[in-house]
Amino acid sequence: MTVTQAAPAAPVRKSKSTAHQASLIVQGADATGIVAAVTAVLGEHKANIVSLDQYSDNPQGGAFFQRTVFSLDGLQAALPDLRSALDEKLVKQYGLTYTLRDLSVPKRVAIFASKSDHCLLDLLWRHRQGQLPVSIPMVISNHPDVAEEVRSFGIPFFHIPSMGADKSAAETEHLRLLKDNVDFVVLARYMQILSGDFIEKVGVPIVNIHHSFLPAFIGAGPYAKAKERGVKLVGATAHYVTEDLDEGPIIEQDVVRVSHSDTAADLTRRGADVERAVLSRAVLWHAEDRVIRDGNHTIVFA
Repeated sequence: MTVTQAAPAAPVRKSKSTAHQASLIVQGADATGIVAAVTAVLGEHKANIVSLDQYSDNPQGGAFFQRTVFSLDGLQAALPDLRSALDEKLVKQYGLTYTLRDLSVPKRVAIFASKSDHCLLDLLWRHRQGQLPVSIPMVISNHPDVAEEVRSFGIPFFHIPSMGADKSAAETEHLRLLKDNVDFVVLARYMQILSGDFIEKVGVPIVNIHHSFLPAFIGAGPYAKAKERGVKLVGATAHYVTEDLDEGPIIEQDVVRVSHSDTAADLTRRGADVERAVLSRAVLWHAEDRVIRDGNHTIVFA
């Protein structure tokens, strides 16, 4: 492993727009009165609801999902009492599960990349512009090619080669770096397959991006193959990683139209544009607790 030293990263500032704000994610079996119960608990604790989105996949015994953002002065001090009240009302009375998070504390994300840098650099640029409410403690790559560009953003870069069929040594080093340091991982065109053992041990969500031709045009050069086939759409899919390759819960997708006059290089360029946009939206929505996983699909309150 080699480490490229970076200039000191700018300190993470709490956003004024999220100061004293928290997200409350609730899910479980649907029942009458859940929304009222949530608002009652928040009202009793003098919290002001900023936004509330809810969805039931079947009002007659289906599943219920809700995302609430609220503002509360002295939020940190109030969180223990608020959790106790939510435990009593939502867990004991309704059998629901919930997560409660201070939105002024950004999630920590490690970005994995290979030689293709378009998704990586787009995320780093958006982060520098304040468009992604995350902190990025590290970028990890199996190639050294992007080291200097990552360094220019003031973010530590780790080169961990991953060659051959046995990835265990590289994944052991990955786990050492990630342990207790990140809240999720983004694969920004990281061209390595993660083992089931790694996915289990890393213990945090992993977001991946790929072209949306799959299962067609699998392997190297998908856009050249797509050009030969005469496709009329190119697109991208961002999803959570599971042991089933490229079949995890989908977060976001998009497409653009192409024509017979577009070359394979045109398709590649336009595909890269879609990949950047789709991945950045998926990272933003995950960072803001807008994505709720339910089995192999997602509810996205975008």
